[in-house]
Amino acid sequence: MWKTFYIKPNEIGILYHRSDFKKILQPGTYTYFGKHWQVTTYDLNQPEAKIENLELLLRNHSSELQEYLLVVRTGFNQAALVRWGQNWVSVPPNQLRAFWRGFIEVETHLFNVTESLALPAEFVQQLRGIALNGIKKFQISEYEIGLLYVQNNFVQPLESGEYAFWAIDRDVTVRTLSRIVPNPDFPLEEVLIERHPEFVAAYCEIVQLQNQQVAIARYQGKVIAILKPCSRKLFWRGVEVEVIDINTDATLPPRLIAELVSGLPETLALSRNCLHICEVPAQYLGLLYINQEFQTQLQPGMHVWWLFGRSLQTQVFDLRQQTLEVSGQDILSKDKVPLRLNLTAGYRIIDPLRAKNGLVDIVGYLYKELQFALRGAVGERTLDALLEDKGAIDNSIFEYIRQKTADYGIEVDSVGVKDIILPGEIKTILSKVVEAEKAAQANVVRRREETAATRSMLNTARVMEDNPVALRLKELEVLERIAEKIEKIQVNGSLDSILTDLIRINR
Repeated sequence: MWKTFYIKPNEIGILYHRSDFKKILQPGTYTYFGKHWQVTTYDLNQPEAKIENLELLLRNHSSELQEYLLVVRTGFNQAALVRWGQNWVSVPPNQLRAFWRGFIEVETHLFNVTESLALPAEFVQQLRGIALNGIKKFQISEYEIGLLYVQNNFVQPLESGEYAFWAIDRDVTVRTLSRIVPNPDFPLEEVLIERHPEFVAAYCEIVQLQNQQVAIARYQGKVIAILKPCSRKLFWRGVEVEVIDINTDATLPPRLIAELVSGLPETLALSRNCLHICEVPAQYLGLLYINQEFQTQLQPGMHVWWLFGRSLQTQVFDLRQQTLEVSGQDILSKDKVPLRLNLTAGYRIIDPLRAKNGLVDIVGYLYKELQFALRGAVGERTLDALLEDKGAIDNSIFEYIRQKTADYGIEVDSVGVKDIILPGEIKTILSKVVEAEKAAQANVVRRREETAATRSMLNTARVMEDNPVALRLKELEVLERIAEKIEKIQVNGSLDSILTDLIRINR
């Protein structure tokens, strides 16, 4: 029995007899006698020879197979790159792979991954744009620096460029940091400082502060960070660091106040949590307490201190004249008349330290004492006395409050009752009383005037009785007044009888 096999031009075959390897068959036609012959063909367009039992065949027929196959065998610490034509394939450790020779150019490259996970630069360029299993590629821009981590352990820094690393049985990552930012967030910064001093020395400025030390980091003249005591921080090289000892004096000098407080808004945002700021306006006085103990008085101006390691408190007092209103006080007078009063007081703080040490709430204390003084002054007087002499109330309250505030460094300059508001029914009664008093006064004036007028008329009559000429003048005066108010007068008789005869007036 004959068996014929045809191998196509783009194929290659392996001849077996009863599963035993016999030979490699090139393209062509082959005829063999017997039924136990068989041929396995492989497409040469797929350069990798995926042959069953390859390890066994190489052990028994190595010389014959090596003529047709490029065999790639990697150890536990090796990996390989195989190129056929323009294509590439990666071979991980502990692998046996074979590729057909002759049909397409094939070459192989072995790499020791124990010595270096990085691929040489010439291979990185050739593999550009090609994705391969077990290989990770990274691009570092010119404004960046990369940190290579293998199994989350830092290995080395990477300058700008293209990189490829074997990542077959381990995790390989690259964390990029911007060179433009002078204080980037270094990953695991403490580990870099402790375990990789060579990297720190080559690329970084390290700041390590003792207790009672702070530091200001500047880049190109601009503040980029403020460091607390006992802190450590990495910066890129080129950062200037000023270390300040705050053990003896935590006060900021004017140059730092101008830079950290009055300078750029972003600088103030950096320093806000590090500084205690107190601005004392003109006509004010400030008090400084450190760790709950009074230290000094603060004159007008900007005052700034470092906060670290101490508790600071400041309070600012207005030394100008101030006004306090005590409004809507409902009080009974001595004769049980309910009144509502509004009081105004003018005061100034002349000794802020005494006021602060003696009073928790200055305004609250003044308000309360003015209430007491007002109630005492009003409750001791009747309504009539209050209405007759409001100044007496002011003087009474003034004397009382002046004595109360003298020991606290507060000077009361003036006290005055602005309003005394009566209930509606009391207002009505007082209005009637006033109306009656005024009516009585008007009657007295009216009677006095009437008496004077009568006395004047009697005197005039006596004069006319003894002097006819005066009587005639009076008659003419009356006639003149009448003539001013009418258009036409007709007189019957002589002028002598003008006041006794009929006068007819036509209008």
